[in-house]
Amino acid sequence: MENASLTLSQVTRRFGDTRAVDSVSLEIRPGQFVGIIGRSGAGKSTLLRLVNRLIDPTEGRISFGDRDVTALKGRALRDWRRDCAMIFQQFNLVERLDVLTNVLVGRLADHGFLTSMTMRFSDEERTLAIEALDRLDMAPKALQRAGTLSGGQQQRVAIARALVQKPRIMLADEPIASLDPGNATRVMDALARINREDGLTVLVNLHTLDTARAYCDRIVAMREGRVMFDGTARQLTDDVIRDIYGSEGLAEFNEAVTSTSLNRPGVRVPA
Repeated sequence: MENASLTLSQVTRRFGDTRAVDSVSLEIRPGQFVGIIGRSGAGKSTLLRLVNRLIDPTEGRISFGDRDVTALKGRALRDWRRDCAMIFQQFNLVERLDVLTNVLVGRLADHGFLTSMTMRFSDEERTLAIEALDRLDMAPKALQRAGTLSGGQQQRVAIARALVQKPRIMLADEPIASLDPGNATRVMDALARINREDGLTVLVNLHTLDTARAYCDRIVAMREGRVMFDGTARQLTDDVIRDIYGSEGLAEFNEAVTSTSLNRPGVRVPA
């Protein structure tokens, strides 16, 4: 199971007459760093929520190795959400709590009802949380209230919270959309380092084309709920983007690039 692939087979999610995700089939191999791009409304966020089972597919099947994710219920579903950590654009931290406690919240899936209610954590869990914060250069802020942090710092705390879940897959839904270029770079560098050092599969929704090209082993481009491209960064040329989204779509991606450019020395560009 440790080296299992994530497989989506003809997955569809309808909201009324709208197909937010339309017959998507993908196989995500262990340890891949996959960027999902697309204009607003393309189905990117819905796709990640389907994988995490925050919403259920209307049709199709999601599996992880021999585990049928679409059939999970109760404790098995809670275990899956622990194994498939989710990072959101808006951080979802409890601002009045300190940073360390926010990270420890990632351990609650392994706790019973009483310890969850009382927020009691072991010394081992506290050490795990501090180590996760240290990896993200946030350990000095451990006792600071989360609400006093910058957006980039809050997102790194959210990544640390995901890490202490000890997940097998990390999902990130537009994690840099609300960040300035410097903080966006720190967050993407952190995700890339986790992917490389831990061998963790990462799926990340992105709104800038150059970020996807710079960081991702594989890029999936969506339009109107469908996968229109699935390949390497080098294969995703401007001509391909123009074919998928039109000249207006290419201009939109390029405009995003100029406002949040992450092209810089030291960024790995996959072959």
